[in-house]
Amino acid sequence: MNDEGLLAISALQHYAYCSRQCALIHIEQAWEENYFTADGRRLHERADFGLPEQRRGVRYERNVLLCSQRYQLSGKMDLLEIEAGAPLRYFPVEYKRGKSKEESWDRVQLCAQALCLEEMRSTVVEEGALWYWETRRREPVLFTSELRSETLTIITATHALLAMERTPPPLVNDKRCRACSLNELCRPQDFQHDRSARYIEGIFQDSTGSLNEKTS
Repeated sequence: MNDEGLLAISALQHYAYCSRQCALIHIEQAWEENYFTADGRRLHERADFGLPEQRRGVRYERNVLLCSQRYQLSGKMDLLEIEAGAPLRYFPVEYKRGKSKEESWDRVQLCAQALCLEEMRSTVVEEGALWYWETRRREPVLFTSELRSETLTIITATHALLAMERTPPPLVNDKRCRACSLNELCRPQDFQHDRSARYIEGIFQDSTGSLNEKTS
């Protein structure tokens, strides 16, 4: 949360990836830099650099600040393309260091950016794109009713998680742990061998009720 009590849009991607990772970063303020996070940070710094420009009827704005009072979100957009016309057409672009994924983690983050943009500019944003460094190409993203619904569910769940101020237990034997920058801080392998693991996990699930079932 920031000083105004708004949820960082990036927290939604963290939650979609792993609710424990989200809590470690946004509740416990834990972070550990590795090659992948450093490389991603450099990519965003390059993408955010530059003044607005106009080319062939399209205006390009970088590092655009976003805010939504309706959903209590704040953050920034790597690139916003505004196509001339009546009405103007807004097209958000988010840069990622890896490659396209089957999972919706990145698409949820982009969709949340679109929701903020719609509120701020009184418009409808129908699509955007994710640009992946590894493949050097854009992946179009349509903001369908299904993606919007999933994004709203994750917004609600992330707000609830941070309001609870309790870090969930680690994932069990999940491949996401190997790629997580917080693996050394999270230490899921130690938790799995701890006899109290099942007990703690049960307490957490009881306190969250059906929330995890809706967002898993």
